Amino acid sequence: MKIEEITSSSPPSQTSPPPEPPRNMDANAFAPQLPPLVSSSREKSMDQLVKEFQSTPLFMTELPIPDDNDGEENTAIEALKALQSEGTPLENAADFKEQGNEHFKARIFSTAKEMYTKGIDILTLEGRKRALREKVRLKETSGGKDSEAPAPTAVPRMQDPAPRASDKAAEKELEEMEEDTEEVTASQKNLLETLLTNRSAVHLELGNYRSATQDCAAALRLNPGNMKAYYRSSRALLSTSRISEADDACARGLALDPDNRALKSLAEEITAKAKEINLKTRAEKERLARSQQKGMLVEAALKARGIKTRTTDQAPEMEDARMKMVPDEHDPTSTLCFPAVFLYPTNLESDFVKEFHEEQCLADHLSYVFPLPWDSKREYTLDSVECYMDSLAGGLIKVGKKLPLLRILGSGKVEVVDGVVRLFAVPKAKAESWVKEYKEKRALEMEDQRLKKRVAKS
Repeated sequence: MKIEEITSSSPPSQTSPPPEPPRNMDANAFAPQLPPLVSSSREKSMDQLVKEFQSTPLFMTELPIPDDNDGEENTAIEALKALQSEGTPLENAADFKEQGNEHFKARIFSTAKEMYTKGIDILTLEGRKRALREKVRLKETSGGKDSEAPAPTAVPRMQDPAPRASDKAAEKELEEMEEDTEEVTASQKNLLETLLTNRSAVHLELGNYRSATQDCAAALRLNPGNMKAYYRSSRALLSTSRISEADDACARGLALDPDNRALKSLAEEITAKAKEINLKTRAEKERLARSQQKGMLVEAALKARGIKTRTTDQAPEMEDARMKMVPDEHDPTSTLCFPAVFLYPTNLESDFVKEFHEEQCLADHLSYVFPLPWDSKREYTLDSVECYMDSLAGGLIKVGKKLPLLRILGSGKVEVVDGVVRLFAVPKAKAESWVKEYKEKRALEMEDQRLKKRVAKS
């Protein structure tokens, strides 16, 4: 075979140049193909991408709130839930305990309570199943006769998490179940005790003190030596000022563990709180005793002076204004003092006097009350008004402006109603017509009261 040498003098080979790409073709057409997920994301907006990330469990900061109007379900979350329920009851309850602990540390107490409750419900149901299995076993060994079996200690007395199935359906289900080993039963009991104790801590944080004591009581039925249950029960009782019960729970715990620092500190708090309550109770008793003594002195003073009084169902609110002895309310020789109201019926106005001493007269108070700020016509002066009081007979009596109050009230013609002295001040020019009109109105009121009394008696 002859080999020809190719040199520069050799004629060039007849090769065609490469084809030029079409001028309108996209340059990305020759780029490597992207994965499907990445490729689809190029067609979505930033808001859509963020929404997809937030719907992925790995990137979630909180669980999505289900929307009744949205028929879509988060398949990733549903898959995780399905995986969660595939374990044994003990494993599932332990998982709920861990979730509850995480939320408790994050101070998300409502969710922590929910997680602990789910674990408690699982183990309580398992305890009920064991009790039913025992009942079936005893029924079989006794020849078909029902026999009562003692309630297992692993089930605290608490509200059932789910409605009970019928005995026949439950027995059929139990036939297909395997018996729990003693180790599993003990583990469930211990875990249930822990869940109850942990949930009591959540109740304390939420202020659900009654629920906290109930969970502690259930935990103590499972393990009478649970120090945390004694402490939290005592703390809850102390928070509701149930001192004797709190002291009892704390003392029971200290009887089992005298060196428990938390219980010893709590015992000191209980002692201090009991002392504080005793001091408050004693002070309140002394205050009531002094108040009763003041009231008895006023009653004795009224009786000694011949002053008549009456109370109604519509007593006015006067704050601290009241009948009393001054200057010393505990001295029977002090002066009797009344709250009083000056009424100006023709102008529908009034003035309130907090202290009207028995030796004072109307002029002593009217002298500083007049002139009245709303009296533009200057109808109210010490010399231009007449003063009246309601009489026991149902009419009016005219009272002197310079007459001591004791003389007026001790006359036996008037009375002090609801602890307040009522006085009418009317301009002399209008006194006659007002007195006539008032007496007619008062007569109708008295007649109406008589009719009501007759109806009540019949």
